[in-house]
Amino acid sequence: MKTIQLLALLLIAGTVSLVAQKKDINTAKSELAWTGNKIGGSHNGAIKIKSGHVVLKNGEITGGTIVIDMNSITNADIKSEEYSKKLVDHLKLEDFFGVEKFPTATFTVKSAGKFKNGKATLSGVLMIKGKSANITFDITKKGEAYEAQLKVDRSVYDVRYGSKSFFDNLGDKVIDDIFVLDIKIVL
Repeated sequence: MKTIQLLALLLIAGTVSLVAQKKDINTAKSELAWTGNKIGGSHNGAIKIKSGHVVLKNGEITGGTIVIDMNSITNADIKSEEYSKKLVDHLKLEDFFGVEKFPTATFTVKSAGKFKNGKATLSGVLMIKGKSANITFDITKKGEAYEAQLKVDRSVYDVRYGSKSFFDNLGDKVIDDIFVLDIKIVL
């Protein structure tokens, strides 16, 4: 009897593993670009994806986690190496992303709609600086890659520098609370 129960359990486990697949993110081919806007301009750059996976069931996303290496943040628009380094160094400080204390940010999938014409809606929890908040966005499937644009309200994550949500009288020194992440995940 125990042998039959064990065989049944193995058969069920094997069936589940065929239906749900955990696929690792190819960090070398995946990309994460950021853009922050301010009065009179913007800055942009990249951040590396440290690790992650996506869980697929019948071609649909059912779970997953992305770990972002906040120490890898770069700037792409400032041509002066000195000023680009100053911006990156400031972005790593406590009044921005506090990477010494919070070296990674994470996104965890909570739910996803079915893909229709290559597009679906994805919901999950984004954690930056130890603060978590729900976020929902559209995702597009292109072969083994998934692309999305996230509009993130930095004030929710206590990213304070130049934010009118925390400071009055900033005048033309205000930096938008919403920053944009353009992400391409390759499995």
